[in-house]
Amino acid sequence: MSEKLLEVKDLRVVYNSNEAVVHAVNDISFDLLPSETLGIVGETGAGKTTAAMAILQLLPERTGRILNGQILYKGEDLLKKTTNEMRKIRGACISMIFQDPMTSLNPTITIGDQIKESLEIHNHKNRSKTELDARVDELLTLVGIQSSRKYEYPHQFSGGMKQRVVIAISLACNPELIIADEPTTALDVTIQAQVLAMMTELKEKLNTSMIMITHDLGIVAQTCDKVAIMYAGEIVEKGTVRDIFSGDHHHPYTVGLFGSIPDLEVETKRLTPIDGLMPDPVNMPEGCKFHPRCKSCMEICRTQSPKASRFGEHVIVCHLYDQEVCSWNHY
Repeated sequence: MSEKLLEVKDLRVVYNSNEAVVHAVNDISFDLLPSETLGIVGETGAGKTTAAMAILQLLPERTGRILNGQILYKGEDLLKKTTNEMRKIRGACISMIFQDPMTSLNPTITIGDQIKESLEIHNHKNRSKTELDARVDELLTLVGIQSSRKYEYPHQFSGGMKQRVVIAISLACNPELIIADEPTTALDVTIQAQVLAMMTELKEKLNTSMIMITHDLGIVAQTCDKVAIMYAGEIVEKGTVRDIFSGDHHHPYTVGLFGSIPDLEVETKRLTPIDGLMPDPVNMPEGCKFHPRCKSCMEICRTQSPKASRFGEHVIVCHLYDQEVCSWNHY
């Protein structure tokens, strides 16, 4: 098996304020192989973006704090890196496509200069202006933008084109890992499909690994190799795309996510939304965090946190499978 490119172990992140402590990410673990795509799925507030920010150490300095865990990139713990060492890693080795392209770009700088800035920071200062301009032209062409538009400003581009510029910036230094934080949320359906197709093509062409953060299971099915389902700062289920989409066993929250997807082939089918709301991260419920919304809730769910049950690569953190695994003498 290939050596793991990224391995996150027991990561715990909180936000401290004068009034309370927000438990944003609670002991999550996952890994990523070279050229692999991991989809992290969950509702708004599940902790997906916080986990991504923690990997690159981009948490707010005054409030964000990593209490526990390891983030191993090629075997080296990023949490032990200094600020200057992390600056050399961001963009060059691991880059991020932020959620909103409208606010990710500086409105006072041309897009060509914004792409060039990334190149200049990461050991490209010895390149001539002609070489840097040629690389900017190459990147814009790669994401489907005419190189002549490098002299224009962000307000002269549509939302989809802005997202392409952000992707070009993330690809500037040929990183081994791209973290895409809901890269199509602000786009209409047609442009979303174009951007996803482009990202998939670029990933295969450049042999890049990717973490795709989304709440859209359709995007996961289209782009990912593995999936991690997050709820209230925890990973409640993870496995291959086949495990999640066609496996025999699922966490009740995963079942709820699938029930919320419209089926155009069945006219009479109605959506089955998940009752209730995500728990308050300041005051998490005892036991299983999903139990106040779970239709399969048992008494043990209210008091004890469930353990992980394994079905090969497929992992489910639920009391339902604690009992089934025992009865099947499975693992």
